[in-house]
Amino acid sequence: MNKRYLLFRILRSVVSIFLVTTITYVLIYTLVPRNTIFKDDSTYSKLKAYPDELTNYENIAFSRMGYMEYLDSRDLVKEVHKEYKEVTAKPSKSNKLLYQKWTKANGWKLGVFPESGRYYATKDIPLLKRIWNFYANLIVIDHPWKVKDSSNPDLKRYLKIEKDPMAGWALVGSGTQYKYQIYFNSQFPFIHQNIIHINLGTSYPTFSGQSVTDVLFGGQGQTVTEEITLADGKTMRSSANIYTRQYKKSNSISSREKAMYHDNYVQTKPNYKDPSMIAISFKMGALAVVIAYLIGVPMAMLMARLKGKLPDKMGIALVTVMISAPSLAFVYFFRYLGNTLFGLPLSFPTYGAEDIKSYILPTFILGFLNVSSLVIWVRRYMIDQQSADYVKFAKSKGLTAKEISRRHIFKNAVIPIANGIPSSIILSIAGATITETIFAVPGMGKMLPDAIISHNNPLTVAIVFIFTVVGVLAVLLGDLLMVYLDPRIKLSGGD
Repeated sequence: MNKRYLLFRILRSVVSIFLVTTITYVLIYTLVPRNTIFKDDSTYSKLKAYPDELTNYENIAFSRMGYMEYLDSRDLVKEVHKEYKEVTAKPSKSNKLLYQKWTKANGWKLGVFPESGRYYATKDIPLLKRIWNFYANLIVIDHPWKVKDSSNPDLKRYLKIEKDPMAGWALVGSGTQYKYQIYFNSQFPFIHQNIIHINLGTSYPTFSGQSVTDVLFGGQGQTVTEEITLADGKTMRSSANIYTRQYKKSNSISSREKAMYHDNYVQTKPNYKDPSMIAISFKMGALAVVIAYLIGVPMAMLMARLKGKLPDKMGIALVTVMISAPSLAFVYFFRYLGNTLFGLPLSFPTYGAEDIKSYILPTFILGFLNVSSLVIWVRRYMIDQQSADYVKFAKSKGLTAKEISRRHIFKNAVIPIANGIPSSIILSIAGATITETIFAVPGMGKMLPDAIISHNNPLTVAIVFIFTVVGVLAVLLGDLLMVYLDPRIKLSGGD
């Protein structure tokens, strides 16, 4: 394999990811009016009777989504007081002049709360700066100087390997955001880290207040309690995921938290019953591709070998019906059959993510929807190969049509088929909108249209970014798999 060409492909992939994500970001944040984010926000509707709280809520939402910077009355007083010691929060003419002078000099826009008359300030963030902020904050690296806590001046800063009473052997940090930098447990992939995190922004208005990364990659559903060992050796049942312990400032820690953990790493995320959205979608997408290939490839091989005969005609008729029938009707038909004949659940939440019955119908239907295109492509490829010289030579040796199809034509067909497997998995995840919606599957496939409908701009950009990254990597992985199966193929600029 040409290493130079591979490096070029990786660089080209990075550029592709950047371009697609940036174009999506620009389109969303320029063409969609910013006030649409409040369209389905019930809290926003309730605050209409309280003008001050409504204004504050709007400004906080816009600042979290990166539209602007915001200083409420208290923060504004602090900033202006640094230059003008005589300023106060009282809405007076003299204070207003000081606020106007400061905001004008520093590029802020002065605002007034409708009821109280107190002042606030906003500063719009240019689009290019917002894009820069997205990429600049995309990868967050933890380190011993990450935490800034004036209420804990004696905070030690280190990384060391030790046997922690709560987590066992781990790379433990102090001064880091997360206590356990590298840890081990019985969950796949068994070795975990908190050193590098992906920051995709804050979700709003749906999943309000949660980071987009937690929404897509975090657990979901009901919380699960389990027995944990505390820092003093005592045990208790808790839903806290102790591996996610994060630093909390000393002046904010409660006595209960201090008693449980004996340090500042008291913030935890809960343990959830169900896996993440992306885990559910990936599991279903991978299984759907397996089903599609197990049905589609043998069917295409048989049709190609018996071209023009009854099995081929029946196969063409079936594929034509599958292509012609609306996907929605197809899904509901097999959903009805699966429930009537086999008692499979009509909805994913009936049994939940822990029961295999929940996955059977949506996964099988998702896989079966991909059979028709796979059959058409493989059949056409194998029919084209039947006129190749190596097939004529095999016939002259006396091999049967079945042997030629299995041992020679299919052997060559495996290479392009394998090349398309990674991309097929990604397309299955991205294209699972209908099945996940009908079966109420808490997966990632339906999240993109849901995010667009709810005007959740950060989530929309994040999903496009993830699909682009995984899609580009899938294409590269398909090429590498093709080279592995046939060493004669060389990835180089001239081939």
